[in-house]
Amino acid sequence: MAYELNSLLSRLVGFKLYSVQFVADYVQLRFEGSTVDMPVLTCDVLPTVTLSGEQFSPTETGWANALRELIFQKVTATYEETGVGIKVDFVTGSVQLHPTEDELVGPEIARLCGFEDPIFMVWRPGEDAFVDL
Repeated sequence: MAYELNSLLSRLVGFKLYSVQFVADYVQLRFEGSTVDMPVLTCDVLPTVTLSGEQFSPTETGWANALRELIFQKVTATYEETGVGIKVDFVTGSVQLHPTEDELVGPEIARLCGFEDPIFMVWRPGEDAFVDL
């Protein structure tokens, strides 16, 4: 069965970001929406954050604070496409993963899991929305 871009990521729409966990060399975004689904987006490549129109890369001062400012905000839209990578929009900002080849740190870019059903997604360079890497 072929994977349809944005089919799993779009399930985050309406969920609220309730936790940002900084773990050594990656970040986990945890969402809540229902009592059953507790999705987690693990970013093995650190995302770019946009907050109130200002963009922050992981190497810039203010990046972690911008990411924390998204806590308690609902997901309003998601995008998964070549040239964009994956992007999650919130009320006042967004998180986007579209690394350069130099920013790749391992075989995976990100993972999304934690829905009641066992469906999950792993994004890798050269596949799906990242065929341009």
